Amino acid sequence: MVGTEIRWISARGLGDDAALHEGQMFGVFLDVTGRKKAEEGNELLAGEMSHRVKNLLAIAMGLTNITSQSTTTAKEMAKELTARLAALGRAHDLVRPISGEQGHAALLGDLLSVLLAPYEDLGAFKGRIRVAVPRMGVGEAAATALALIFHELATNSMKYGALSEDIGTLDLSGSTTGDELMLTWTERGGPLVEPPTGAEGYGSKLLNRSVSGQLGGTITYDWSEKGVVVVLRLSVEKLAR
Repeated sequence: MVGTEIRWISARGLGDDAALHEGQMFGVFLDVTGRKKAEEGNELLAGEMSHRVKNLLAIAMGLTNITSQSTTTAKEMAKELTARLAALGRAHDLVRPISGEQGHAALLGDLLSVLLAPYEDLGAFKGRIRVAVPRMGVGEAAATALALIFHELATNSMKYGALSEDIGTLDLSGSTTGDELMLTWTERGGPLVEPPTGAEGYGSKLLNRSVSGQLGGTITYDWSEKGVVVVLRLSVEKLAR
């Protein structure tokens, strides 16, 4: 029936004939709907937390494996793995309910700004990292993928690109077309850029896996002498998950 609301009632009274008085029995009926909803909410929260913990453990195991193969010393591995896990932590801190939307989400601009904030203070002047993207929600799974993607891009920039120079700048802009979000990562003011040679590194494999596998998108590079330009085309539908 349309508009019907289910209520939970707790009935209490004496359960034998001694309670009868002239054909009447006395008892108490309590509306416990609020308590039942709270219990159901706690069960749902416990299930969600279990799911999130299992996902994070699986991601941590994958990152440990990738990092172990891309580093040569235990100290180097510990440093890179800690940085990657910290990026995940910053992303998950930001995932929260947004009014009027289902599930947990963060605003894309907030998420990217938080992920790149640690690299802002490393330059000679502030404001060298600029983020201008559409206002849209990003789900928990997508936030995890974006954290890995932009940590890798920023790390590469710190090692070889614009963020390795005090005067280097990074511009991250975005636009949407239909069901696709395009993010453009533009570096300027860094050292002379040359395209990588040889086999694809593990960091690049992690980037490609995150972009294509988790976000249903593509990533392309323009190795301009002025600075690398990275273009990501991502599925808006998968970003919301």
